[in-house]
Order: sequence, then structure tokens, then C-alpha cells
Amino acid sequence: MDKKNTTIGVILLLLAFASLYYTSKHAPQPVPAPVATATQAAPSAPAATGGGQTDAAATAIGAVAPATANTPAFAALVSDNAHATTTTLANDYVELRLTDFGGAISNVAFKKYTEAKDSAEPFVFNQTHAAPILAFGGFSGLDQSTRFQLVSASATEVVYRAVFENTIEVTRRYVLHAPGDTAGDPYRIRHETTFRNLTKDAVLSLPNVLNLGTSALVSPNDAGLYLNVATYDGEKPVVTDTSEFKGGGFLSAIGLKDNPAKSVIEHPGPVVWATVKNQFFASIFTPEKPGTGIIVRPVELPPLKGSTLPNIGLTGSIKLDLPPLPANGTVTFAGDLYVGPKEYTRLAKFAHNEDKVMQYDRYFFNRIFFSGYVAPAMNWLMNGMHSFVGNWGVAIVLMTLLLKVISLPFTLAASRSAKRMQKLQPLMQAVREKHKDNPQKMNQATMELFKEHKVNPMGGCIPVLITIPLFVGFFSMLQGTAELRFQGFLWAHDLSAPDTIARIFGIPLNIMPILMGATMVYQMRLTPQPSIDSAQQKIFKFMPIFFTLICYNFSCALALYSTINGLFTIGQQLVVNKYTVDPTPTPLGVPSGTGKGGKKIKNVTPPKKK
Repeated sequence: MDKKNTTIGVILLLLAFASLYYTSKHAPQPVPAPVATATQAAPSAPAATGGGQTDAAATAIGAVAPATANTPAFAALVSDNAHATTTTLANDYVELRLTDFGGAISNVAFKKYTEAKDSAEPFVFNQTHAAPILAFGGFSGLDQSTRFQLVSASATEVVYRAVFENTIEVTRRYVLHAPGDTAGDPYRIRHETTFRNLTKDAVLSLPNVLNLGTSALVSPNDAGLYLNVATYDGEKPVVTDTSEFKGGGFLSAIGLKDNPAKSVIEHPGPVVWATVKNQFFASIFTPEKPGTGIIVRPVELPPLKGSTLPNIGLTGSIKLDLPPLPANGTVTFAGDLYVGPKEYTRLAKFAHNEDKVMQYDRYFFNRIFFSGYVAPAMNWLMNGMHSFVGNWGVAIVLMTLLLKVISLPFTLAASRSAKRMQKLQPLMQAVREKHKDNPQKMNQATMELFKEHKVNPMGGCIPVLITIPLFVGFFSMLQGTAELRFQGFLWAHDLSAPDTIARIFGIPLNIMPILMGATMVYQMRLTPQPSIDSAQQKIFKFMPIFFTLICYNFSCALALYSTINGLFTIGQQLVVNKYTVDPTPTPLGVPSGTGKGGKKIKNVTPPKKK
């Protein structure tokens, strides 16, 4: 049974490591780049044609053209029109730049998050884009090239107006919470668009596609694992990342391409909210009435400084189900737009599960280790510690210590069980020798041995069962935690990135993972080893090396958590080994077993050492 115990522990560890390896290596790869798409400026608005709208036109407008063989592989980048007039809405957290071309949001600057370490410039979301945020798409004459009239502008509200072919009056209103306003989230914007029919004929189709912005990689270290477009249908998110545009698949390995490359991906279905996001920031639009689908396209962006890899981003649009516009009537749609950091404690307060943007349980391994429940709790705990101490590194240390204290009773029980198992090794070896030709009797005698000495062979797995969900949950939580970005601790400049202090022949020297591996090696030497199987001992000796290699380029915060966890465990084990007294002494014999010919064996004395 000790072999089974060890095997179960090793399997659980390997599953955790495989999860981390999979999530790090399965990051979406850049779409093969065709001929680069030149950055182009949006054209000026077409002249009004006047007159009423025909039925044929009414049924045609609002439709999104399907992808064809001539569809470009990438959505074209656009820059602000040279004649555009921008209007600013700002509070203590964000600064929105709205453009009168499209009557939409050109970009959003985050005042609490800088573009780079030690930089005074704020991070700007949608700075390089395929379209302004909430610009209409697929509706010629009322899209990002249409110039709107600025009706009014105040410190908290901007209103635009345009008239389409003397037929439809379009009014677009944006409201941002004022500085100090505690009624709503400072990163959230209220948006309303009203269509008014200026004619006596019903209009069958309206602009029903809204752009959500363009997401891009945030740094050369960003592998794009959390760069995607996602929708939430009320039950689960549907995620589209850059790898889905590549094509290929299993049959492509043998020359048969079963999944051709795509330039557009559309997911129909109810949309409670839709998001375009990267590792740390997101644009989330939650309409008052659910949308009907999502449209996603890749975007080729300028290369990042310090990186030679292609920079492939994504742009997404939400489709809305708008009713026909009655004669002389109005139709209004509204929603809340969040453009800001992926802070779980902030998003969890929203009413429609917008916190699922964090993707704590996206992958299978995250789900089997209950990461969707563990990661939010750890995020809440880490933020609570930070509010108390004011330093994110110290908060992680205190959080780790608190978790170790909570799990201490389980760990002590497991340590006692390991020591008992270690004492039983000579007796178990005697049983193996006695019944080496009869595995069934060997297992029976071993179980009786455990029962008599009150040893639980599964006791050593308890710390593993507790530690792995915590580790996987912490790993999942760190991937999109914007609070740790550019936060230093000791020699580390950024807790959300590896703590590289130098490069030797191009290989990064990361200190914290090395310390983590060293604590694991020392911890293993202190822990009682119930197994005397040499193969199992070799596996356990290899695990710290394997673990260090897997975690070497992960964020410094994860290695810090594991290192403190290991140091606490070392101190705990030293105390256990020195002061813990096993109340159940191990006798010199084993319980009755069954020998050859069915004879009872009263006692088996372990062989003496020569």
C-alpha cells in the first residue's frame, strides 16, 4: 500500500505540473502573417443623399458581409481621421477620448496603470485599433467613417448626433461617473443609442453590430495566453483566441488540412456580455438585452519593442437584435461598458458574472483542481492582506503563511502517518519476503499490519491533496491579476513577470525559482520516506528539478509563494521530527497472517541486519 500511496501522490503532482506546462505552452501562436496590411485613415463621411429609404435598402442595411476567399486575413488598422474632433471624459481612474467620426470611443487611458515600468505615461487600451470602441460596423453610412455632430459635452456626459440619408436620426450618449462618485464603478461607462425615424415608412434594419475594441499583447514576455475575445451566454463563457485562425489540426500532420485557416469567426447565440481582452486589461460590454452573437477577427499590430515575434491581436464585435423602426417612432438600445484592469474584486461586484473574464477555470486541469473556486478566494485573500500591509510581496508572504497555518492540522497528521509508516518498513519487508510468491496474501497481511498499528496508508497524500489545488488556484489567479503588474519586491522589479536579474549566454537567471527548488530538495530530505523502493526514491529526487524547470519562467509571485511555502514546511518538519512523539509504539511483530498450507502465523520477526 505504500507504493500505491506514493504512486497516487506522484500522479497528482504530475497532473498539476502537466496543467501548468499545458497552460504555458498551449498559448495561442501567432497567425502566419501574409503581406502586411498598411495602416489607413478613415475616409470622410459620404454626402447625404436625401429622400426616403426603399424596402430593398432597408432589408440590406445592417447585414454583415460573410467571409470570402477575397476577405483579408487581418482586419485593417485605422488611425483617427485627420479632421476628427476629440472630446475627453475623465475621472480619477480613466480618460476617455471620444471621436466625432463614428460617435464612439477612440481609446481609454488608465491613470492607475502605466505603460511601462518607471514610466509616467498611462497604459492606453485600444490605442492601435481596427475601430473605435462602440463604433457601428457593417452598416455603410453609419459606421466609423461617419461624422457625428457634437450636441453637448460636460464633465460627465457627451452626446453625439447624426442623420442618415434624411431617414434616421441617431443620437449617441456616453455617461462617465464623476470623480468621487461612489454610485458606480469608475471604469464603467453608460451608453445609449437612440434611432428616430424621420419618415412615415417603417425601417426594417438598423445598425446592429458594435465594435468592442482591439486587444494587443502587453509586453514581450506576454505569450498571448489570455489574449482573446469571449462571450458569456448566462451559463458559461465561449472563448476565441488567435490559435483558432491558424487552421490545421490532426489531419494536417499527414498532409490533409482538416481545418482551413480563417479570417473571420462568428459565434451565434445569446450574449449576456462580450469582451475583448489581453493579459491584464479588458473591454466588456453588457447590453440591457442580450445580444445575438459575436464576430472576431485577427489584427496585425506593429512589433513590440524588444521582440522579433509577430504581434497579432484580436478585434471583436457584438451583434444586437434590434426591432424594426416604426414610422415616426424611436428605438433605443443601452448597456454598460467596462474598460479597465482585470481586477477580480472589482468585477465580482457586477451583476452578470463579469468576473468570469478572469478565466480561472478555463482549462480542464484548472477545473479538476477546483481552480474556479480556489483562485477567487486566494485573490480576495491577497487583496485583503495588501490592504493591511500595503505591499504586494509582503501580502503574498502573509497569505502563504496563513494558508499553511490553516492546513497545519492536516500536515501534522500526515507527518505522524509518515513516521508510523517508516517504522513499519522492516515489518512490511518481512511480509513481502514471506509472501513474495503470493501477492494476494501479501496484500492481506499488509492490510492487517496497517489495521493493528492504526496506520492510514493514504495519510501521506493529504498534504498533496491540499497543496495542489492551492498551487494551481494561485497560478490561475496570477495570470490575469493586474494589481501585481510592475509591483516590485526585494530584487524583483515585477511580481507578474520572471525575476530575471541577468542573462548568461542568452539564458535568463531567475533567482526565486532556484530558491524554490532548493527548498523543495531540503524539504524532501527532512520528510520521512516510508518507501524503500529505489525507483520511487529516484522519482522523488527528480521532482524538485522537474518542478523548478516547469516554473522557471513563470511569474515571480508564484515562485515567491512556493518558496515561502517550502520554508514554512521545512521549519514545521524540523519541529515535527524533533518533538513529535508517536503515541503508538511499533511492536516487534506483525499481526497474524496466513502462511503456506493455510497455517496461522502469530508473529513475524523482522530479519536482523548482518
